[in-house]
Amino acid sequence: MPFISKDWRSPGEAWVKTQEGWEKKKVLEHCKALKDSSDNLEESLNTETAIQPHCHITIKSTKEIAGFNELDEAVKRLDFRSAVRDVRRFNYICALLDLLIGQQMTALSGCAQKVLLAMLEEVARHATASQHNPRGFRQLLNNLRALRAAERSACWGGPLGSQMLWHQHTAKIEKILNMATQMQIKEPHPDTYPKLLHLPEECIREIILRLSDHRDLTSSAQSCEQMASIVGEQRVWRELTKFHFTPQQIDLVLPKDNEKIDWKDIYHSLKKTFGINEDRQYAEMLSLCRYCRCLFWRSLGHPCIADQCPEFRARLQEAGGITPP
Repeated sequence: MPFISKDWRSPGEAWVKTQEGWEKKKVLEHCKALKDSSDNLEESLNTETAIQPHCHITIKSTKEIAGFNELDEAVKRLDFRSAVRDVRRFNYICALLDLLIGQQMTALSGCAQKVLLAMLEEVARHATASQHNPRGFRQLLNNLRALRAAERSACWGGPLGSQMLWHQHTAKIEKILNMATQMQIKEPHPDTYPKLLHLPEECIREIILRLSDHRDLTSSAQSCEQMASIVGEQRVWRELTKFHFTPQQIDLVLPKDNEKIDWKDIYHSLKKTFGINEDRQYAEMLSLCRYCRCLFWRSLGHPCIADQCPEFRARLQEAGGITPP
């Protein structure tokens, strides 16, 4: 299916019909390369031709280049569906879906809606299989139920948009909700050893110290007396406070006299005053390169023009700009 444009200088796009609808050929080829790279991860990490998920952002509209970016294309180029299985990126993807799923989703294009629901299905499949991160998944389910309610609201006898498309959305939403009802956090088999409480107290304390959400600490304290004793230690709340807040912010609420410091109260006081820095909640995030206008995962990097073109790097240095590492 050729791209039809009034501008004869348009390069055009090749489209391919798939089971999910029409897709750009270059996007499908990029997704296939990403899949092959992930299937041979150990080999690709040792080669210079490893595929790095990235998406160039068009910020200027000309007659040759259309000044818009498609959400569904960006999601595919950044390999979000595979990233769901990465423990470092799972919470970040759930946060993104939390922003898009719900009332705002009805304003997106049909392709974007299909991609987001496919991502949500992948999240549901991973969460039910691994029994990890139930809180983020349950928050998405609340938004999904709101979306189902919005879909049932009628406008002149039916929802806005293609009736066939919304039938497909309804079927996928019901499938995801059915998967959620089957999600049960099961206890380990009695013969499984060692269990968490069988570990030395020092090991349990190190695990607790790596929790970045105070709600996880509260839930851990409610599980048993040993966990409650560790969570109640001042060191745990002190490290959590220093993780989320700057020394300048902490100094504002520290007692001036030689009073006993309660780091749990200090944490909640700072949280109420300054809020939680969301960047600290995610082990992996997307970044935007200022030079090549490219979205990429921080840990994976991207093929930057400053690295590939020595002349461009030299011009940056002459201009006094910051050269990327």
